[in-house]
Amino acid sequence: MSIIKEFKEFAMKGNVVDLAIGVIIGVAFGKIVTSAVNDIIMPPIGKLLGGVNFSDLYLNLDAAEGTFTSLKAAKDAGAAVIAYGSFINTVIDFAIVAFCIFMVVKLMNALKQRPEPAAPKAAPKPTADQVLLGEIRDLLKARS
Repeated sequence: MSIIKEFKEFAMKGNVVDLAIGVIIGVAFGKIVTSAVNDIIMPPIGKLLGGVNFSDLYLNLDAAEGTFTSLKAAKDAGAAVIAYGSFINTVIDFAIVAFCIFMVVKLMNALKQRPEPAAPKAAPKPTADQVLLGEIRDLLKARS
């Protein structure tokens, strides 16, 4: 079997296609969550904490480089910094994604646990007329 044929069989399996679709949707969902955290959730939290922008919080490890007004300015100057504000945003992103996935799994489990419809009732017993007609049919078949 040629390598191209083996690869084609591998790539066309349902699991590989499902995984690819899941990854693509996951990346898109990640972008939505990141935007929600950075643009909707973090500004009010920063406002409640006195106007702090989490993405701009950092610790300057190069005291000799001086003080900077923002994380971007420190990075542009080449200073070694620990950007813990970005880490906080990433942790919040993760928490939101994990919660959303938890809710989806919980919904899927609830849908799976729905009671199955009752089995169809057994056919009713034949009436006396039906039994008699069946016997007549069997006798006629035996004669021929």
